[in-house]
Amino acid sequence: MDIRDQIGFVTTSIRAKRLHSALTGLGIAVGIAAVILLTSMGEGLQRFVLSEFTQFGTNLIAITPGKVTTMGASLGVIGSERLLTLEDAEALRHLPGVEAAVPMVQGNVEVKAGTRTRRITAYGVGPEMDRAFRMYVGSGHFLPPDDHRTARPFAVLGHKVARELFLDRNPLGERFQIGNQPARVIGVMEPKGQILGFDMDDTVYIPAIRALDLFNRDGLMEIDILYREGQEAGEVVAAIKRLLLARHGQEDFTVTTQQQMLEVLGSVLGMLTVAVGALGGISLLVGSVGIFTVMTIAVRERTGEIGLLRAIGATRAQVLGFFLLEGTLLAGLGGAAGLAAGLVCAATAKFFVPLLPVHTPWSFVVLAELLAMAIGILASILPARQAALLDPLEALRSE
Repeated sequence: MDIRDQIGFVTTSIRAKRLHSALTGLGIAVGIAAVILLTSMGEGLQRFVLSEFTQFGTNLIAITPGKVTTMGASLGVIGSERLLTLEDAEALRHLPGVEAAVPMVQGNVEVKAGTRTRRITAYGVGPEMDRAFRMYVGSGHFLPPDDHRTARPFAVLGHKVARELFLDRNPLGERFQIGNQPARVIGVMEPKGQILGFDMDDTVYIPAIRALDLFNRDGLMEIDILYREGQEAGEVVAAIKRLLLARHGQEDFTVTTQQQMLEVLGSVLGMLTVAVGALGGISLLVGSVGIFTVMTIAVRERTGEIGLLRAIGATRAQVLGFFLLEGTLLAGLGGAAGLAAGLVCAATAKFFVPLLPVHTPWSFVVLAELLAMAIGILASILPARQAALLDPLEALRSE
């Protein structure tokens, strides 16, 4: 029998038992659909978070008070003997390769203009914040380079805050109240939208020294360093540590590069994608058990047919190939159906929930189909081997 005869024989066998074949393929289809949908959501989430995180560029270094061993936000000033100060930020600005040093203080505060009030997030920053974080002023200008100790009471409004407080009026030059401090608007930022759940348009930017007074803080929450493109991050980190060690006397601060944060974030999200894919793998395991069961039953039901095949000259290898091919074809067809269902579900979810990040790389599609066929082969090995080892005379006698 040539390969076409073998395929014809197998497809005829599958068509003869449509219900068994459909139920067998259904288990694989459900598993593949679950794998595609869940991994698409995991991959979409990973791409979304990384794209949001890199909007500010990748040549940033964050310095936080306190010595912590985890990546990300510091636990505050616990364990620090000296806080990060505006003078630290000013000293860091003059390091080789550093283009900007941005002091950062953040808090929630009520703003009032006339009879309109709104509670927003206020950021106390330096005059280089817009350039360091790739944010742009829509009208007016950003905070001027005043002396950090005597900065004037200027403020730059987020797009939404400007619209809510001043309606259709031009806010430039207007005075308003931020907490217990008066301020004058000198700029309005371009719309930025939400980044990682934070509405960047519902914010106000004021000089860091005034934010320290507003929130009654003694030190900065963070200093962000923008270093020159092409500069080696390790060299800048070493220079930062040398300077702060000289100023503080000990390493009571944490330095985290943007690349470190991205690597940790990528590994966490990658593990998430694998985890959700593993959940779909449980359905594949159930599907493989279904194929094994159906193929085992098929061998028992077709013992006489196997004996006839051996009697007319089919070798054990060919019998083995028949059942392996049948199991692989069942799994492949089920996998194709599951791929179609998974892609439709992913597209539907993205259509009805636009904010849900869903992305299905074609590599996932190919790997999922290959996985389905591999499961078909593995689940069919024992039944196929059982069929190939049957004695032809005993098999014919059973008929």
